Amino acid sequence: MTWVLATILLPLAGAAVVAGMKKNDRLATLTALVVSLLTFLLVIPMWASYVPTGDRIQQKSSMDWIPNFGIHISFGIDGIALVMIAVIGLLVPIVVGALGLTDKLPAGRSAGGFLSLILVQEALTIAVFAATDVFLFYVLFEIMLIPMYFLIGGYGGANRQYAAVKFFLYSFLGGLIMLASAIGAYSMASDELGKGTFDWETLVTVVRDAPLGTQIWLFIGFFLAFAIKAPLVPFHTWLPDAAGQAPIGVAVLLVGVLDKVGTFGFLRYCLPMFPEASKELAPWVLVLAVAGVLYGSILAAGQRDMKRFIAYVSIAHFGFIALGIFTFNEQAMVGSVSYMLNHSLATGMLIVVVGLIVMRGGSTRISDYGGMAKVTPLLGGMLLIAGLSTLSLPGTNSFISEFLVLLGSFVDYPVYTIIATVGMVLAAAYVLWLYQRVMQGPVRGDALTSPAPTGPPAPTSDRSPALAGAVIAPELGATKAIKDLGGREIAILAPMVVLIIALGFYPKPVLDTITPSVQATMSSVQGGK
Repeated sequence: MTWVLATILLPLAGAAVVAGMKKNDRLATLTALVVSLLTFLLVIPMWASYVPTGDRIQQKSSMDWIPNFGIHISFGIDGIALVMIAVIGLLVPIVVGALGLTDKLPAGRSAGGFLSLILVQEALTIAVFAATDVFLFYVLFEIMLIPMYFLIGGYGGANRQYAAVKFFLYSFLGGLIMLASAIGAYSMASDELGKGTFDWETLVTVVRDAPLGTQIWLFIGFFLAFAIKAPLVPFHTWLPDAAGQAPIGVAVLLVGVLDKVGTFGFLRYCLPMFPEASKELAPWVLVLAVAGVLYGSILAAGQRDMKRFIAYVSIAHFGFIALGIFTFNEQAMVGSVSYMLNHSLATGMLIVVVGLIVMRGGSTRISDYGGMAKVTPLLGGMLLIAGLSTLSLPGTNSFISEFLVLLGSFVDYPVYTIIATVGMVLAAAYVLWLYQRVMQGPVRGDALTSPAPTGPPAPTSDRSPALAGAVIAPELGATKAIKDLGGREIAILAPMVVLIIALGFYPKPVLDTITPSVQATMSSVQGGK
């Protein structure tokens, strides 16, 4: 058994155990935390045994599934998949450990049910990144929607059903379109080789030589599925609703991890399998990417809800990632892949910090807060660190990613790059605006001077009636009700803070891991094998 297969099977087994602990929330939480930590520990030997300069796909495992149609259960990793599996392994223990600090489960819901879905989501997401059979990838691409649907629809805000259905239908439709293209690629392999196959490495060698017209149609099928998942403008409308209604822990996985399946799909499937179509349609994709940067930035600045604010910030960041991928420049592409990792860290931390704020204030509305740094200075510092990473301040992890994207894309697409740079200016404005409104100025809110609410926060962006009027500032002298970060909360945030700073000053281990895989992708696009 490979390390990759172990990281898939362990959380699945853990989910089955945790699901049976419906009457003991404490034991279920502890068990899920142990399973998620063990899964993360498995990533360490996986990373240590990966050889960046070795074979393109390593740690392979395969078994027949439907041999008559050339379908196998096949897994393997390259450097791009490895860093995404690593960030999943990191974020899931944080989500599990934060349960109760950032979210309160609805009445009648057990921690066992919630955490078992989280572990299933982890296993399926790792499997998606590791799949090397195109049909298996499609099946996992669709199946991983199911636990997320129930996590949003069963544990989210007041409009959770609408958000969950919208999320599911958008992604499911995109997957069906991708399936049609996958079947087209299978038919081409059947004509070329005498038998059909869904093996990714085989399809890359077969489909890449197809006529341009055929490539374009097949490319569009895959691209639409990944553009919805990423999401790129104008396929993004499901994300603000889903992220706004999802519980905080679920939003961490949705915005921090699941969205990356889209940009990963561009790199793993669209570019190597359809190189000529990718180059032919790249200018159109770049228009969408730059539009996403500006659109996401402008709408983020106008949001009143903190969770929807983060969703639009992510839309802008995904525009940067797509810009780096479709400029076909090695520097820019390396920047995009590292951006996938660093966005997960920065956004994951930002969402968790917002969850801690909401649990203290009972509202997701930005206008309901003010001066919290005077009451909770550690929490204010954590929001500042997450915000500075989000705006790619030099010395934080996101800076090198954004810098490489802009440096590489400027070579061939200076106009797009200059327009996208405006997004950097807007990012500084909207992130600092959020921090100033929430943490600076006079202390606002009766919630800051009276006993903190013990129940769950308001399920929507609107304040509950019990908290109405909780925005009028009392004097500072009685600000003892809301506590600053405790030991458990610091322990949850500390790994992300360490990585944000460490990768800001020393990104070499990550760049060395992903660069050979990016070079292999570039070679496929340029005509190599």
